[in-house]
Order: sequence, then structure tokens, then C-alpha cells
Amino acid sequence: MKITYWITTLILSLFLLWSSYSYIFSSSAIKGVKDLGFPDFFRIQLAILKLLAVLIILIPVISLQIKQWAYVGIILFFITAFIAHMAHKDPIIINLVNLVLIGLTITSYIYLHKIISLD
Repeated sequence: MKITYWITTLILSLFLLWSSYSYIFSSSAIKGVKDLGFPDFFRIQLAILKLLAVLIILIPVISLQIKQWAYVGIILFFITAFIAHMAHKDPIIINLVNLVLIGLTITSYIYLHKIISLD
């Protein structure tokens, strides 16, 4: 159980870290967010919130309630991204990736609770 939790959580965290970095330093990501119709401050806000979410889900001593809110935020990000990319008529692969990431987030969350219930 712990292996499934850590694998899904680490993959999710690596994606969020890469995404945060891209939102700050990648001109194509910056342009992509703008093309989706989001204001520039939203890109910065998302980058910061993703970094915070990674810290919250990775640091074991943070309370379960705070971790749950981080997972909610992550899911809301992916749902928003899914809808934005659908509305923008982007290639289907982008939304397939979003669906996989939603699945990883849900799996990480479920296994977090399984691990806690064993303790």
C-alpha cells in the first residue's frame, strides 16, 4: 500500500513541480495559459499554489485535513485545465493526460487514507 501511495504521489508531485516551473520560466507555457484566456496573474497564482500543494502532500507531519484541502485544490486544477482545453479545442491527448493525472490524484488520496487507517 505504501508503495502505491508513494509512486502515485511522487509522479503527481513531479508533474506539479514541472508545471509550476513551466508557468514561470517557459515562454510556450506562458503563452499557452494566455491563449486559454486566463490572465497573467492566474498563471503565477497557479504556480505558487502547485508548489504549496506539493509541499503539503509530501511532508508527513502536515495534518490530514490540510492534505485533504491540497488534494481538492489539485483536482480542481485538473478539472479546470480539462474544461479549458476542451473549450479551446486542443488536441485530445492533453485531456487524456489530465484524466490520467486526475486518476493519479485520486489513487494517491485513497492510498493515503489506507495508510493512515493502518497506523
